[in-house]
Amino acid sequence: MTLVLFLGVLIGSILLGLPVAFALLFAAIALMLQMGLFSADILAQSLINGVDSFPLLAIPFFLVAGEVMSVGGLSQRIVRMATVMVGHRKGGLGYVAVLTAILIAGLSGSAVADAAALVAILYPMMKKAGYPEGSSMGLLASGGIIAPVIPPSLPLILIGVAGNISIKNLFLGGIAPGIMMGATLMLVWGWLMRKENLDVMEKASGAERLTALRDGIWALLLPVIIIGGIRFGIFTPTEAAVVAAVYAILVSVVIYREMSWRLFAKILINASRSTAMVMFLVGCAMVAAWLITVAQLPQQLALLLGPLVENPRLLMLVIMLIVLAVGMVMDLAPTVLILVPLLMPVVQLAGIDPVYFGLMFVINTSIGLLTPPVGNVLNVVCGVSRVPMSVAVKGVLPFISAYLALLLVFILVPELITVPMNWFIG
Repeated sequence: MTLVLFLGVLIGSILLGLPVAFALLFAAIALMLQMGLFSADILAQSLINGVDSFPLLAIPFFLVAGEVMSVGGLSQRIVRMATVMVGHRKGGLGYVAVLTAILIAGLSGSAVADAAALVAILYPMMKKAGYPEGSSMGLLASGGIIAPVIPPSLPLILIGVAGNISIKNLFLGGIAPGIMMGATLMLVWGWLMRKENLDVMEKASGAERLTALRDGIWALLLPVIIIGGIRFGIFTPTEAAVVAAVYAILVSVVIYREMSWRLFAKILINASRSTAMVMFLVGCAMVAAWLITVAQLPQQLALLLGPLVENPRLLMLVIMLIVLAVGMVMDLAPTVLILVPLLMPVVQLAGIDPVYFGLMFVINTSIGLLTPPVGNVLNVVCGVSRVPMSVAVKGVLPFISAYLALLLVFILVPELITVPMNWFIG
């Protein structure tokens, strides 16, 4: 009864058009009333305690780093490096887009920001070179969702907090699947472009490649510093966020000299607004998570999924189908904050590695960023490029299919994630 009440109030509130944060809060209040526990003091205290978390401090700093990357010249230099390395191949700008997506993912951690940057920089070049409009948009949007998987990643921080999973292990474990996602996009792009009559860029000389590398090395060092520092215990993921923000600011101001004080003030305002929205959502989700535990909703869900606990792969398949369905109609962050507290006890009961589950969850919900009707990344790339949604949806379908096939492979062969993850963790 409590599970039906919680889901009914939550889904009903969302259907009425309420923001997800308020829908979570109302669902929590409904549980409190049903159990006779309602107290405004407890509600307020739980809301504050929900955001009183050291790992969550990483969010504003990574947001600042991502904003600085976009306006401080780091993104443009990474695109230039990727162009001189692989731009001369047939369909070369597509490979440039994927390589850039992987590299930028190690700077910002935001799918929407990465996709917008890719479209703003590369789509005009692809359009001028005669690339198919739909396929180009589909590739750029699909490249953007690599960002939530490769560290630093805001969704990985959220899932670490919501599921009590090591954020360090999530960060290190996300490297291999993120690279595999990029390789998958390249294979699909090569297959799509095999019959296209496209202009091929002139191959860059050794001197041009060296110049581009020398100019972009400062941008490349950022993910190396973050991942290396976390891997060798120099700093925690939260401290890494501070290092990333300070480093990005110094490179943009001192070395590239492309960021003014006016731009920096705008960056801080944008990051503050985004942080406030995320923190309020997290606070409401943590209130709901506490009441979910008190109401023993995970135990009720475990009874429903109990027959599958003995078969972890089948359980993962069912969970991933549920997450995929929810992710198609809800944004990534709310999906993480709502479902992870519910599913984690079942996952642990089945003996599934929590870090593996967390990475699979983020990959799955990232795919939802490409699917209508919500599809935030798809909406953003259409808005930036002014391409009709119908064209983008048609173009993104082959890449979504490839991602779903990769997700199925990860379910059947979890060692593709766990073996590299354990190697990175050491």
